[in-house]
Amino acid sequence: MMSDLKVGWVLVVFVVCGVQVQGDTVFIDGKRSIARIDENFICATLDWWPPDKCDYGTCSWGHASLLNLDLKKPVFINAIKAFSGLKIRVGGTLQDKVEYQTEDKPCVPFAKDSSIMFGFTKGCLPLQRWDELNTFFNQTGALIIFGLNALRGKKIQSNRAVGPWDSTNAASLIRRVIKSMLGNLVTTHTLHIHITINNGLVRNELSGTGIGVGIAADQYASDTILLHHLIHHDIYRRNDIKPLIIAPGGFFDALWFQEFLAQTVGSLNVITHHIYNLGPGSDEHLIHRILDPSVLDNGANVFRNLHNIVRTSPNTASAWVGESGGAYNSGRNGVTNAFVFSFWYLDQLGRSSTFDTKTYCRQTLIGGNYGLLNTTTFIPNPDYYSALLWHRLMGRRVLSTNFNGTRKLRAYAHCAKHSQGITLLLINIDENTTFEARVDFNGTLLTRHKHHYHRHRPSLTRLHHRKQALKTAREEYHLTPMDGNIQSQTVLLNGKALLIDSSGLIPALEPVTVNSSEPIRVAPYSIVFVSMPSVVIPACT
Repeated sequence: MMSDLKVGWVLVVFVVCGVQVQGDTVFIDGKRSIARIDENFICATLDWWPPDKCDYGTCSWGHASLLNLDLKKPVFINAIKAFSGLKIRVGGTLQDKVEYQTEDKPCVPFAKDSSIMFGFTKGCLPLQRWDELNTFFNQTGALIIFGLNALRGKKIQSNRAVGPWDSTNAASLIRRVIKSMLGNLVTTHTLHIHITINNGLVRNELSGTGIGVGIAADQYASDTILLHHLIHHDIYRRNDIKPLIIAPGGFFDALWFQEFLAQTVGSLNVITHHIYNLGPGSDEHLIHRILDPSVLDNGANVFRNLHNIVRTSPNTASAWVGESGGAYNSGRNGVTNAFVFSFWYLDQLGRSSTFDTKTYCRQTLIGGNYGLLNTTTFIPNPDYYSALLWHRLMGRRVLSTNFNGTRKLRAYAHCAKHSQGITLLLINIDENTTFEARVDFNGTLLTRHKHHYHRHRPSLTRLHHRKQALKTAREEYHLTPMDGNIQSQTVLLNGKALLIDSSGLIPALEPVTVNSSEPIRVAPYSIVFVSMPSVVIPACT
């Protein structure tokens, strides 16, 4: 049939400035979705690292720790509110060494000590600070995933943590939350009362060989089952809705994950893994890795492998990316907090979603050199706006999308979030080529007649759709770096710089309207979100 033919058109024109224009086709299969993400897919982390956390001679964390972060900054509050339900994972490496203050004990902060694991002593979360964080999360409407101190009670033997988890300290914190509840209100949130959100309890980077120390899969499973019993049969036993239990929050190890899933059937809601596939932040060639299509392509391997394990497991847990900063040890200034990093970040969001990843947590919301917000000023970095556009435009249902040309143009499509159409994301990591892309739905377009949907034979409807396209329009959001510099920390939306105002308000993200009959023009080193509200396909109806 004609609908099965994938015939693209190619046109290359060399212009005076040396930039070539290339035309090709993006193919979207509209018959059915291939995966489904959470409504609040975008997630970001808040960490425990003190100001004297340093990497490669640079101390990039400032006052971004959960213990000293300024929670009253208007721009910080507005940045979270703009998502209307941003998932925030509270945790990080030091969460396994955190003590939660109780009424009868003093609270001692983290202290630097390079001779011990993770380079810091144990630290404490004061009750007063806990209440401040709780108020802040309520104020901003954040959806909180709280990381527990999974090493408490364990002994370290040859880089392995052995023995059962001591849950008493964590239980005291959770009980404090329950005591603060009013009447018969219930919560899915371990920090504050809010019946419309999801939350979870997680552990951090102890799977497989672990970071600094690891826990065997069977012991980790036993600890998870203990947590499940604590939540379901003790603390939350009278609550209809209970927190999600999320683990292990570590790097993917196929055999370890398989064993862990097999032993936590009925006790685990989400299985999480961490991603730092670009290597260390000290790598001077980090930009080259970000712009290398093979590096981006290889990033799919973990998603694919974990998806296959989850799909064939008797466990019903879904997969999340619990932490991903790309380049470990706090990232790299001028790269992981600059426009160029949106190429990697958005490609990760697109690729992970095709493998049924439900949520993707970015390291960090603020802190280090890879924050969505500037650590000192709280001003949004380019990736913040990339995340916000994804959150507002990309719906839950993921569509099979292919671009048969160069791998330097990355293409992802979802059903639209707030309309019956679709949203297409195009990422151009080519420095010298402008792509003019047309979209082919392989004969799966539907049209409306008297409030019913009708499938048309491709041979009879192409002219009809061409005429209809002239009467319809799409909306485009073009992201480019200031002055064409991909290391800029200022991003332009449709040629206008995105800047906060004096009161800390996040700027409006306004599209440009384009006639649907025109090809989608993607400039060199740019990103385009394309909203097509008039497109009706079976997958999105």
